Amino acid sequence: MPTADSSIRRVGISLGNADRFVDGLGEFAQQLCSSLAARAPALRAQHGLELHFHVVPALVGCFGDAVGYLPLRRSHEWRHVQPLRFDLWHTLAQLNRYPAPSGTRFSLCTVHDLNFVHVKGGFSRWRDTRRMRRLLVRNDAVVTISDYVRADLARHLGWQGPGRTIYNGVRDLSTAPQAPVAGVGEQPFLFHISRMTPSKNVEALLDMMALWPERQLVLAGPSAARNAELQARCDALGLRNVRILTLVSDAQKAWLYAHCQAFLFPSLTEGFGLPPIEALYFGKPVLLSDCTCLPEVGGSAARYWHDFDPAGMRRATEAAIGSFGPPEAAQARAWAARYNWADATQAYIATYLQLLAGPG
Repeated sequence: MPTADSSIRRVGISLGNADRFVDGLGEFAQQLCSSLAARAPALRAQHGLELHFHVVPALVGCFGDAVGYLPLRRSHEWRHVQPLRFDLWHTLAQLNRYPAPSGTRFSLCTVHDLNFVHVKGGFSRWRDTRRMRRLLVRNDAVVTISDYVRADLARHLGWQGPGRTIYNGVRDLSTAPQAPVAGVGEQPFLFHISRMTPSKNVEALLDMMALWPERQLVLAGPSAARNAELQARCDALGLRNVRILTLVSDAQKAWLYAHCQAFLFPSLTEGFGLPPIEALYFGKPVLLSDCTCLPEVGGSAARYWHDFDPAGMRRATEAAIGSFGPPEAAQARAWAARYNWADATQAYIATYLQLLAGPG
């Protein structure tokens, strides 16, 4: 698709080393890039924008033939040269180590979180702070996925540069095909899905379930090693009411959302938090921690734990389920609909055009 037309403005979009779309960052990259690719012919016709995706070789072609592809090489981390000149380069996540190609006019980065300032100290925090400052300096503008992340950049890094908040879109899985999970649903169950890293605070849910033996909890995550650690903790606590699943399909995930009594997300650090909004699309009670951006994203449609006392968490969860009826379900769905990929994609396109227009 590359062209020599001088009226064309080339936009490079870098996914970095992403090779699978299995976590929050992968979902963001897949959905935004798919949405942009679907608009590629119109963007070219209306605005002269030509899209090129910078991806690992295995992903070349994955967004269709209306866009160009730039196979990623490890050497791009140190010396990034492309045969084409780019007017704008968009790095999709702050963990992407690859700079814009030489000669690029404008650079944009999406910052998803500053979680390291909340969980790290000493040398590790100093190193990550230094890396983030260098990233910010080499970009002309920054998009954050919540106002909380933007405030974190100002508070911890002194960043006051140009940019905006663009909330993530979230897929509505409530009308998607569903596939039951064997052995789940025979009794009322609660649900949690995430990477289940320590920052997701799943241990707080296990402690709560130790006080709630008559209720089942289903945990789903991508990491077999981490799931084995959590299973060992369940065994140590004598829990028989916790089921841990690895790599559920979209159809299974949709079924779990549709049939759970409530969705639980006690995370300690988030930049946005996709799963709570996915659950709200199903009109389900959603309980969140009140940490970082979650009150901003969940708003009045969710309920919040203000500490992680197991007995208090159980009482709050029971109260949320007991007071949840059709009006609350309708409010949940309406809130979730605010986060859609059509609006998010349009906001990114507007940001591209604003940057390309230059100062003023």
